Amino acid sequence: MTLTMSQRSAHYTTSPIRELLKLTEQPGMISLAGGLPAPESFPVQALRAACVDVLDTQAQGALQYGPSEGIAPLREWVAAHLRAQGIEAQTDEVLITSGSQQGLDLVGRVLIDPGSIVLVERPTYLGALQAFAPYGPRFADLDEDAGGALPTLDDPAHRDARMVYLQPNFRNPTGQTMTAARRSQWAQALRGRPIALVEDNPYGELWFDAPPPAPVAAQLPGQSLVLGTFSKVLSPGLRLGYVHGPQEVIAKMALARQAADLQTSSLTQRLVLKVLEGGLLDAQLPHIRALYRAQRDAMLAALSRHMPGSVHWETPQGGMFIWLSLPPGADATALLPLALQRKVAYVPGTAFYAAGAVPRNTLRLSYATATPAQIETAIARLGEVFSATHPPEPRHAPSVLAA
Repeated sequence: MTLTMSQRSAHYTTSPIRELLKLTEQPGMISLAGGLPAPESFPVQALRAACVDVLDTQAQGALQYGPSEGIAPLREWVAAHLRAQGIEAQTDEVLITSGSQQGLDLVGRVLIDPGSIVLVERPTYLGALQAFAPYGPRFADLDEDAGGALPTLDDPAHRDARMVYLQPNFRNPTGQTMTAARRSQWAQALRGRPIALVEDNPYGELWFDAPPPAPVAAQLPGQSLVLGTFSKVLSPGLRLGYVHGPQEVIAKMALARQAADLQTSSLTQRLVLKVLEGGLLDAQLPHIRALYRAQRDAMLAALSRHMPGSVHWETPQGGMFIWLSLPPGADATALLPLALQRKVAYVPGTAFYAAGAVPRNTLRLSYATATPAQIETAIARLGEVFSATHPPEPRHAPSVLAA
């Protein structure tokens, strides 16, 4: 007997990234595919000590049900963290989530109706597309230039938008950072319109030379939702994120999540709060930034040595990713099996486009998990794959992504 599933279930599709991650278990495979944090960045000793302390002193609360919004001291810590970035944030405007991916799902539940127009960067984060798609939006791509996505809200295709989803800092998948001027243009264009800004910021702390500009939300109070996560700076296994936004929207999100998981783990929240109050994040971040900068530099150097001149990329100023463009006519999806035969995995760029014509000659590489030696080996193998299918051209110096 075949059971009848809902129409919405058709929107739940396999993530090509999650499928590629299964291949990393093969012996000898070097994965440049998933955006996984480097395991050596996990503060194991500090988390172990904090867990013992929480269970010794707060066991009753840590092992019990808690409020759907999250525990108040952690919400206040997040609010203070956002205020330091220029965002007007109060405790009752913060919702603690089970990772920021849950925050994206709750945004979809509360803000999107079937047919709602959602504006997205081109390309954009695959996980956001997956989170929003079941609620039936119509995605519309934003044009962009070197400064980032353009606020073309008077375009007929954009005029009736319900919300715009942006990643201004070290965007997944391209690594691009939106300029300060472009952020101001977005705030000015959105101000007074019935369009919600959803500003996703999982990588903002992972800068290499200088912090990114202030969030768009800092110039757009009462109209913005900001998503953040502790996955990239502490550990993804903690599954802890947050959403900040207008209090009435946050209240609706809290009600919506009650039907799914009631709350985020009380133990995890108290554990993270303990290490945050102890100053772990300030001590941790310089180490993570230095680690990822070295791995980025290793990948950039390897790309310059091994890629044919027909392959192009830019230099990200933070985050975890480098975006490659193969020559016109190349197909990164068709070339992936050849790379996998050489024991290297990457993500074809087609996965990151929401609408319109999808270019097939792009791919995303992550430098966060592989060692410099593994990066050198993997890029050399990819260079051989790409050179075998496209004649070499003179190599030009890569450009630097705007900050």
